[in-house]
Amino acid sequence: MLLEPLRIPLGVWSHGEVRAALRKRDIGGLFRLILQLTGTSQSRLGASVGLEQGYVSRIIAGRKVTSIDVLERIADGCDMPDDARTALGLAARQLPYRSDPAASRPINPGIPIWRDVVNSACELWRGDVNRRHVLRQVAFSSAGYTLPALHWFTAPDPAPVTQTGRRVVGQPDVDTIREMTATYRRLDNQYGGGHGRDAVARYLDQEISPLLREGKYDRATGQQLLSATVELTQLAGWQAYDSAQHGVAQRYLVLALDLARVARDDGLGAEILAAMSHQATYLSDAATGIDLARAAAQTARRAGVPVLAAEALVLEAHAHARANDPHACTVALRQAEQALDRADRNGDPQWISYFDEAYLSAKFGHCFLALGQAKHAERFAARSLQMDNRYVRGRAFNLALLASAYTRQGEIDRACAIGGDALDVTRQLRSARAVRYVRNLQSQLATHGRHPTVRRFTARVDATLGPRR
Repeated sequence: MLLEPLRIPLGVWSHGEVRAALRKRDIGGLFRLILQLTGTSQSRLGASVGLEQGYVSRIIAGRKVTSIDVLERIADGCDMPDDARTALGLAARQLPYRSDPAASRPINPGIPIWRDVVNSACELWRGDVNRRHVLRQVAFSSAGYTLPALHWFTAPDPAPVTQTGRRVVGQPDVDTIREMTATYRRLDNQYGGGHGRDAVARYLDQEISPLLREGKYDRATGQQLLSATVELTQLAGWQAYDSAQHGVAQRYLVLALDLARVARDDGLGAEILAAMSHQATYLSDAATGIDLARAAAQTARRAGVPVLAAEALVLEAHAHARANDPHACTVALRQAEQALDRADRNGDPQWISYFDEAYLSAKFGHCFLALGQAKHAERFAARSLQMDNRYVRGRAFNLALLASAYTRQGEIDRACAIGGDALDVTRQLRSARAVRYVRNLQSQLATHGRHPTVRRFTARVDATLGPRR
């Protein structure tokens, strides 16, 4: 199951030494006191505040923390009360949720929760545009998905999204956001997440933030405005994930899920939970990948969208394969096929159009490759290449998958030939994931390093991507 979030008793924050550490911004001393007073571990503390255990250890040993963004992350992860935040020199914040399950109302009574969520999203977009080098230092933590996923199912229904601002927002504004999102999504598929990420962050900050904060809209328009915003925020998280900015991706996806909740959009909620599962499994946390995929499937069923259920099931299967559980993987794959067979694709939203037979075949191939069944992986990888040519990045992934299947079967010449094709496509992209798949193939072929074809392939990879460090 998902890890339980760290719960620090409120009494800790009134402890004399804790208050002194906060006033001095002595984060190392603060961490030592939290460990001592709560009996928790460095790993658990790090998971809660989104920092690697090694970095927590270096802070405890004396490394200074001066970045406001990191201090905010620590304050949020520790669920500091407002007086503790003020002692640390941070502004009090209205968070969209608390780690205390008893806190079932907004922190500031009278202000709808959806406004708190919107404010948090706008702050992230502005911070991403203005302090990107700082934001990139934020570490990914699987535990950081625990509370948002739980909150998705347990939070009370939000108040209607309606506002009396100074600028009238109408259907043309919503349509423009959706058109821009479709354009950015097309560029993402063609050129990779690193190509348009800056532009998407600026669009969210400069165009959408004023609509949300200053706009005048009724309930129906407000809900559509939020749903359109959710879709672009999720894409921004996906771009950051594809660029290996995993902590940034996590923050975007968490806020996208919060926005989907206040927009009451179960379809997008399922898609975001699926993206979280995808990232967790990619980063080798299969257990969290399974939990999040199941949460996505449950939400998809609630939304009544079978194709989303199929997507969630195939992601669950991949996580089971990474956990080396062939039986659970096979069951989930069979259920995914059945769900896709039941799906009527005519009414699908545009953002799920990528999920087709080729995508499903690729996921089957990844599952069988993870389970060591290279021949099966080869068959599905070959099928996955019968795909829509607009998905250039996906073609790079699928070529690398097929080359890996050939490598596992000892067909070195074929592996290098297909790997060369994957490299040719990857060089057109700004995608850290595509680079990683080629590099993984290079590592798999290293055991055949004396083979002339492997030497030539390795030289090509290093000449194109740079020598391995």
